[in-house]
Amino acid sequence: MLGEYRIEGRRAAEISASVERAVGTGRLAPGELLPPMRELAVELGVNPNTVAAAYRTLRERGVIETAGRRGSRVRHRPASTPRELLHVEAPEGVRDVSAGNPDPALLPPLGEALAAAAARAAEAPALYGAPAVDTELERFARAAFDADGIPGGPLAVTSGALDAIERVLAVHLRPGDAVAVEDPGWGSLLDLVPALGLRPVPLPVDDDGPLPEAADRVLRQGARAVVVTGRAQNPTGAVVGEARARELRAVLSGHPQALLIEDDHGHGIVDLPLNSLTGCTDHWVVVRSVAKAYGPDLRLAVLTGDAVTVDRVRGRQRLGPGWVSHILQDAVVHLWRSGAVDAAQVAGAYGRRRDPLVRALRERGIEAHGRSGMNVWLPVPDETAAVARLLHAGWAVAPGARFRLASPPAVRLTVSDLTVDEIEQVADALASVTRPSAAGRYD
Repeated sequence: MLGEYRIEGRRAAEISASVERAVGTGRLAPGELLPPMRELAVELGVNPNTVAAAYRTLRERGVIETAGRRGSRVRHRPASTPRELLHVEAPEGVRDVSAGNPDPALLPPLGEALAAAAARAAEAPALYGAPAVDTELERFARAAFDADGIPGGPLAVTSGALDAIERVLAVHLRPGDAVAVEDPGWGSLLDLVPALGLRPVPLPVDDDGPLPEAADRVLRQGARAVVVTGRAQNPTGAVVGEARARELRAVLSGHPQALLIEDDHGHGIVDLPLNSLTGCTDHWVVVRSVAKAYGPDLRLAVLTGDAVTVDRVRGRQRLGPGWVSHILQDAVVHLWRSGAVDAAQVAGAYGRRRDPLVRALRERGIEAHGRSGMNVWLPVPDETAAVARLLHAGWAVAPGARFRLASPPAVRLTVSDLTVDEIEQVADALASVTRPSAAGRYD
């Protein structure tokens, strides 16, 4: 137990920090058994209640898990070791199609927008007490939400989609609450939920999004929140169509107390309509980041939702960063006003790489998934072997473990910088490491 590492500290905060520091540096491995609380208390010369408080903090932070008499262990995927660490280093000569980044050639230049925003800030700088949301940004964002049938509601601006989702979860849920997350799904979200002390519950998806019967089951079992991606789902490219949206709305209508979070990160890069699930629950938000369409470094997202939720988010935000830079907000408005991104053109560019790859794989008897967005999801019999063999063949892909809770092994490819000439090459390489798999769902 613990090998040569010795937990240190006299206070609960010091003890929990000692364990978390060891997990983060790798000195305590996933699955490592921690000492019984009374035994550690004797070793450290502290009250057992102090150790119990430290272990409770570690559980709430998603670092350890406790299984009754079997004791406490480091989680298999502790929150202090993010899924981004599960990646493949692409050596020289190997094509890296694992990163999940947009194609830089499809991102608009930011110089003019930032210069214009800086000039306006020089004339009328935003000072303490200014409204958190720029009036013009609110007007543009509200018009876009209205066009997609999103119910009217107040707006907030956050530092990206993950920041928005974290704030929404934090103002409604408490440590130990269950959150239904798409499986496979966004790796950063799968890390965030346990880091908040919440319990991720896998929600299986197919090419049409979350499965209604599974959503109903996890809600009946006590999930307090559901996070859904309506289009360009990462990593599968799933799209919630009209029929699936009707089924999911019917499920949510039976659980009006559940918190609904819709992550519409595909806004601006997808030309398929958003079939929103809003209007069925008391508390809801729709989040739209500018990362994929305008550049990840802008770090800006807008959210709308019910008045209580948005008010709580704004109130908590005021006690922290206060607001997102008005210079960035103004720059985004400039980009929106000037039509710097043509969503249909961007969607077409990604589609001309993604769709032929999916077709090429199907022609080889392989069922791949990628209805929208910039990723293709490929189930494989052995994930580790597939990643290694593809690397040997000259292709670095993302291991599916970054995106999975309970779904079967797979790998993810990002098509952002694939050329048309490379599609047949990568399809041949993928065909060599997999076998035909059942289509449709990933449960």
